[in-house]
Amino acid sequence: MGRDNGMRERNPSIVIVGAGFAGLGMAIQLKRHGFHDFVVLEKSRALGGTWHDNTYPGCACDVPSHMYSFSFELNPGWSRMFAPQPEIRAYLERTADKYDVRRHIRFGVAVEAMEYDEAARRWNVTTADGAVLRPRAVVSAIGALHIPKYPDLPGIDKFQGTAFHSAEWDHSHDLRGERVAVIGTGASAIQFVPRVAEKAARLVVFQRTPPWIQPKPDFTIPAPVRALFKTVPGAARAFRYAIYWALEARALGFTVHPRLSGPQERLARRHLRRQIPDPELRAKLTPDYTIGCKRVLLANDYYPALMRPNVELETAGIAEVREHSIVTADGREHEVDTIIYGTGFKVTDALAEQRVVGRGGLKIQEAWANGIEAYRGTTIPGFPNFFFLLGPNTGLGHNSVVFMIEVQIQHVLSCLRLLQRLGADALEPRPGALRRYNDRMQRRLRRAVWSEGGCQSWYLDENGVNRTLWPGHTFEFWAQTRRAKPEDYLIIR
Repeated sequence: MGRDNGMRERNPSIVIVGAGFAGLGMAIQLKRHGFHDFVVLEKSRALGGTWHDNTYPGCACDVPSHMYSFSFELNPGWSRMFAPQPEIRAYLERTADKYDVRRHIRFGVAVEAMEYDEAARRWNVTTADGAVLRPRAVVSAIGALHIPKYPDLPGIDKFQGTAFHSAEWDHSHDLRGERVAVIGTGASAIQFVPRVAEKAARLVVFQRTPPWIQPKPDFTIPAPVRALFKTVPGAARAFRYAIYWALEARALGFTVHPRLSGPQERLARRHLRRQIPDPELRAKLTPDYTIGCKRVLLANDYYPALMRPNVELETAGIAEVREHSIVTADGREHEVDTIIYGTGFKVTDALAEQRVVGRGGLKIQEAWANGIEAYRGTTIPGFPNFFFLLGPNTGLGHNSVVFMIEVQIQHVLSCLRLLQRLGADALEPRPGALRRYNDRMQRRLRRAVWSEGGCQSWYLDENGVNRTLWPGHTFEFWAQTRRAKPEDYLIIR
């Protein structure tokens, strides 16, 4: 894995796929550790990943800004406790420029396939324009929130009005005076529904399962505080540490025992009671599952939006979509001009649908025939020098996933240094190491609230197995993952 300062056009040492938080973080740390011979392939025309793609009204982070950022590049100037999307994207742009990684990025280049050449011990990375790059290692930094998921509804293709997903917002379409339907009540919907409610003549929100919602402790960070973060050494980092440990405390009820989530549930119930005085509407909005089983959401304006006279919450299931309307299971017909899908993303499919072929022609779909899994969420037997960032079971329900990304980046760097030290060509995890790791993790997950809390969520695959979340505190992941253990890997010389 040479420390070559040149950019070889067809045979870079490393190819990174994706230029969001994960891809940029990997690129920056490669440079900081002396690995300069790499290329970043980004399918969009700009960097930022999900923070470039998602531009819906009200789009913002639901993790405090000072934690939702790189530990090596703190931003003392966040304007709010929870930064809006344009500010997060601007932070990523500035960070890419500061560390001079933009020149490594090829924009508008989609990856079609990645196949391992066992004889040459290189990967063939084929792009949509037919070009083939031949790196020694590949880092998949595509993330989990980039393939919009649409509901499987009868007649959905018959609809004659305007329809779009929240991740592909049609800003050219004016919602003023329209009859609008929003399908879904997840993390994106609760941010854009209040904005849509202000414009639409009539808005119907179709809810399948109510989310637990807590108040969002958001506020403008005063200029003197921002100045303090900028000028007083250690102030911004101390604030970040405080946020980190406050968020970690939430994991107790999710991973140790649901009874420990009592205070979290009481906070959510009090928030609902205060903002929804109507007992009938409040009943529709009260979840019947343990808090934490689905993602806990933060909002101060979602419940009030549902109280507006032009807004209706519909909890009957959707029976069919017609040319100009949506019909519910109880026979009611709602005439609509525009449908907005707030139905999230294909999380596990984003990984499993990649065209990746390892040693001996092993397809990733074959390796994952019984469900997606990876050692430390990062590597898979049979796929030498192939690394996932935000791979299986690295998601979180309580803290910042940027923390997890940084831990995985350190793990990848540890693997690359191991290859250098041994003078080897490639490595992959031993099947036994993966088996022990995943079995131990799944035993913990089966006892956790995501499996025992009485809900169905995107955390679980079609067999009810959690392939998405890490089952404990993030400091556990850091302690176990940041350094690669040589005995757990098959070294290819």
